[in-house]
Amino acid sequence: MTYRLSSVPGSLAFGEWGDPGAPAVLAVHGITANHLAWAAVARALPEFHVIAPDLRGRGGSRGLGGPYGMEAHAADLAALLDHVGVATAAVVGHSMGAFAALVFGLRHPGRTAATVLVDGGLPLVLPPGLTVNDTLGPAAQRLTMEFADRAAYRQLWKGHPALAGAWNGDIEAYVDYDLVGEPPRLHSSASYESMALDSADLFGTDAIEAALSALPAGTPLLTAPRGLLDADPLYSAEALAAWRARLPGLAVSEVPDVNHYTIVMGGRGAAAVAAAVKTAVTAGRTGS
Repeated sequence: MTYRLSSVPGSLAFGEWGDPGAPAVLAVHGITANHLAWAAVARALPEFHVIAPDLRGRGGSRGLGGPYGMEAHAADLAALLDHVGVATAAVVGHSMGAFAALVFGLRHPGRTAATVLVDGGLPLVLPPGLTVNDTLGPAAQRLTMEFADRAAYRQLWKGHPALAGAWNGDIEAYVDYDLVGEPPRLHSSASYESMALDSADLFGTDAIEAALSALPAGTPLLTAPRGLLDADPLYSAEALAAWRARLPGLAVSEVPDVNHYTIVMGGRGAAAVAAAVKTAVTAGRTGS
């Protein structure tokens, strides 16, 4: 499957897979990720044109400063589709990317052929007494670290609880692409500022609430039974039950034996996400 790395002049870098004349899928990554998180999913969608940006402040878009937040990301996504000449796309978002996908769908309903949420999109709950910055965790620490060489950065990721038993060529390429700078002061391409400011929206905004309330019946949300550290899931069973009761349009399904990372970067997860995209696109075409 052909892969191309491009950029919108003065804006986002992005990767593309597949035939530009095929139905489009706009794939939106998580909070410190980059477009190569979608490589396995793209290969599982050979009949589609998969377009995956590096969101501002990450990857090849690291030189773009604010504004951040889901409204800014939604505007960037629309500009990306304009640049590649795509009128409508199925939009699939993972983690923070699911929140951006929701806001894109709210602001650009005529350009959204379908929306697929992957372990994200439902506002998180801020624990009592904590601020958003208190919740940033190990990922935020990684963004402040420096590495002598590429092997050192790979080793850090190979020891990550969610990836220790799941390492593959796609994950290695994703990690290598994220590393920028010059030895011995290599560092992640994701800026701390982008993570910190975008994190606030993950606890809910008016636009996200409006987008969730307007979800078409059958909108899929795929969840992982294990979370960012291969332990507790991002959304508890109780939280999902409450959201199901509140949002009858949401079709929640758990992908077996994956975590928050491998739901897109592992074979089992990528196949499930690709299947959900195909089903959502078919449903959109038939109006069912």
